Amino acid sequence: MCATERNDLGLTDANSSCVCCATDAAPATSSVTAGPVSAEVLVDGMTCGHCVQSVTKELAGIDGVSGVDVKLNVGGSSTVTVTSTAPITADQINAAVAEAGYTVATSPA
Repeated sequence: MCATERNDLGLTDANSSCVCCATDAAPATSSVTAGPVSAEVLVDGMTCGHCVQSVTKELAGIDGVSGVDVKLNVGGSSTVTVTSTAPITADQINAAVAEAGYTVATSPA
């Protein structure tokens, strides 16, 4: 063991002249794979399966969207979960929902 090695963390002093610690180690690399991103919004005005289909179709048309799940709540705000391969903006979601003829109420807490 080198005299300049720190036992608490196992690190070597940068000023060490110890030959056994002076290695040309390759820098550590990591590969981060991003998973799906989900956004959840409340949509007002949906009353039936056709409404669900309309909202689903418009949201699925946004680039990167891989799934849309709608929990219909007749007479209230329906919960819509949009899953995508990359983040999408609230403006994109609002525009798609408006194109289907409905209104985004709020994001659930």
